Amino acid sequence: MSLGALEATVVSTAIPTVVATLGGLAHYSWVFSAYLLTSTASVPIWGRLSDLYGHRKLYLTGIGVFVLGSALSGAAGSMTQLIVFRAIQGLGAGAVIPLSMTIVGELYTLRERAGVQALFSGVWGVASIGGPLVGGYITDEFSWRWVFFLNLPLGLVASAVLALGYPAAARQPSVRVDWLGAALLFSGVTALLLALSATSSMLGVWVLATAVMTVAFVIVERRAEEPILPLDLLRNPLVSRSLLVVFLVGTSMFGAIAFVPLFVQEVLGGTATSAGQALTPLFLGWVATSVLSARLLGHVSYRLTTTTGVALLVVGYAMLTRLSVDTTSTMLVVALVVLGCGLGLSLLSLLLAVQHGVERSQLGLATSLNQFSRSVGSAVGVAVMGALLARGLTSGAVETALTSVGQAGGPLDAAGRESLAEALRSVFWAGTAMAAAALVASAFLPRIDFSLGVPQHAGETMLAAEMASLEPRSEPEGVAD
Repeated sequence: MSLGALEATVVSTAIPTVVATLGGLAHYSWVFSAYLLTSTASVPIWGRLSDLYGHRKLYLTGIGVFVLGSALSGAAGSMTQLIVFRAIQGLGAGAVIPLSMTIVGELYTLRERAGVQALFSGVWGVASIGGPLVGGYITDEFSWRWVFFLNLPLGLVASAVLALGYPAAARQPSVRVDWLGAALLFSGVTALLLALSATSSMLGVWVLATAVMTVAFVIVERRAEEPILPLDLLRNPLVSRSLLVVFLVGTSMFGAIAFVPLFVQEVLGGTATSAGQALTPLFLGWVATSVLSARLLGHVSYRLTTTTGVALLVVGYAMLTRLSVDTTSTMLVVALVVLGCGLGLSLLSLLLAVQHGVERSQLGLATSLNQFSRSVGSAVGVAVMGALLARGLTSGAVETALTSVGQAGGPLDAAGRESLAEALRSVFWAGTAMAAAALVASAFLPRIDFSLGVPQHAGETMLAAEMASLEPRSEPEGVAD
């Protein structure tokens, strides 16, 4: 869990230095998108395979793929290589986090699980706050490559402990893998991301490919006995509307995580360490309000907490659009705290609402759709914002300056800083628009009754399950029946 949690936060602080070393600023967002794409699309595939062949075998395989991708990423000689190797790393991450939670459900009773989930919550909370600091320190004092190489000893130790201490399970041949659906899902999401970043000459091709893959996927899933992504839940208005809001929140959330470190390091002239520290207020706000919103849902409407959270996202992004070369650290901290509070209030409320609106037997599927919608939204948002950043850079001047910085060790000149700041403002305006769309969609959420309450540790459990897709037996209950 530490491997996956650190990777979700630590890399963003190193990427500006990677760009300075390898070049390829126009492909900046793909370092994140490739990881999000493969980690998102592979989650249900890893889950099905673990049911077939045992959690132990698939978990160890996932760690192996993750470590391999980390080693290759650290050795990358170009931005293209790094993007490909990050995709391999994401493929392993699609197993590491969700199967961690599956194993907790397999090894511990419901009463014991509360204590174990508290440990997992602590791991995720510490990694979310400490990850950017660790990444910044390693980048400044050693090399950006060690951000990836650090996973090798951790992964090998984790594999050794699991191989020796976790017993193998009996094979369950009755479960079928929807390989065709998985392939169409993966291909469709890939085509969508390529369409978002394509040139005008290729845009039509990728849009058409996305449409064809989507139609084929829907047809296959309707006929599949055990679909990789069940569609029947989407007929539930609570589920479908909640997932739409989750998707829109997801499109905006990674804008700050991916691009604020670039602003701090290159526009404000900070180090990689200070770029990592800039994200700490966001994660602190996220952690605090995730726990708080779980307490509030027994007393106030989930629509109120969701709408309040999404409104805070709009305000936070609107503040980011005011950033410039003269921005003070206080203004940046306030903007990121507001964004983090918005994410904490809205995401947990939406997850518990989806869980509340389905039968217990469908709880795992509903949570999978929730996490999938947010992850795909994040990948789409990063792709859109990355395309805006690339188009906002005039004649490659900023990328040339960044490459020179990596060779000479000095800061961007005044013109380069201003040009990059202007390009990043367009990125943050896009985040504002996406958050505003989520706010409009949240107005149409149906009413539900949370008078029965929510579990005591629901907020902490949500943090531990970030980017995870859980199975029914390992998943936290949304409400007390």
